[in-house]
Amino acid sequence: MSFDRVTGNLWAADVGQNEWEEIDLIRKGGNYGWNIREGNHAYKPAPTRDSLIEPILEYGHDVGASITGGYVYRGTRLEHLQGAYVYADYVTGTLWALRYSRGQVIAHKTILKQPNNIASFGEGPDGELYILCFDGKIYKLEEE
Repeated sequence: MSFDRVTGNLWAADVGQNEWEEIDLIRKGGNYGWNIREGNHAYKPAPTRDSLIEPILEYGHDVGASITGGYVYRGTRLEHLQGAYVYADYVTGTLWALRYSRGQVIAHKTILKQPNNIASFGEGPDGELYILCFDGKIYKLEEE
C-alpha cells in the first residue's frame, strides 16, 4: 500500500488467492470483497453484496501470479511517468504503469520486463522510485 504524495489517494495491490491479482483505491470503510472475491470474480459462494467496491484493475495468472504494489510516480527524471501508478509482478518481473482518472483506467502499459523477483518498491524524498529484488540489490527506476 502507498499514498500518492500529491492527491493523498491510498493505493493497494492485492495478491489473489488462486487466479486473479488486483489494484484497489482504498476508501475509508470500503469493502473490497475479501474473502469472497478475487478481483471481479467470485472466490467463495456468498450472498451478492451491492456495497462491494470493484478493483480499478485486475489481471489473471496468464499474465502474472503475484502482484507487487508500487507508487504513483512523482519524481522529475521520468516525465512520461509523472502521475502514473507503477507496480510489478513478483513472479514474472514485469513492471507496468497505469493512469487513472475520473473512475477509470485511461492508460496501461508495460514499462519493463526483467528476470528478478520484485519484492517491493521504495520512494525517495524526491519522488524517484526504487525497486527491491530478491537478488539482494536495490535498483533505481531509470530510462533504458
